[in-house]
Amino acid sequence: MPDAVSFSGREWTTRPHEPGEPARHTSALSDEAGFTHTRANLWRYEPGARGRRHVHADQEETFVVLAGTLTMAVGDPPERVQAGTGELIHVSAGTPLQAANHGDTELLLYVHGSPPDFGAVVLPDVL
Repeated sequence: MPDAVSFSGREWTTRPHEPGEPARHTSALSDEAGFTHTRANLWRYEPGARGRRHVHADQEETFVVLAGTLTMAVGDPPERVQAGTGELIHVSAGTPLQAANHGDTELLLYVHGSPPDFGAVVLPDVL
């Protein structure tokens, strides 16, 4: 029987960002959880942090808010959507998206994608 994967005591990798810009941090879950047909990560966004606007051609993504408020630009033209703790936003494959933390507390997300896709087309930011 598989072991539970703990969200506490995790190792975090800081994503590239400009000097003085709030950072995003990620912790990979896929290998530890034994995923083969999906992938998942935890993401921490410092207040004011934002990801790059991007699109995955074949991967759908689900963003579950564990703490804080997620602001997301979804689609083209982009529509602004917000989700708070205990809510999620699902984005279909081929749909542009950009995630941001416009709140004053850290944002913690569980992000799940299927099928696994390790490349995305980066688009001009809108948030």
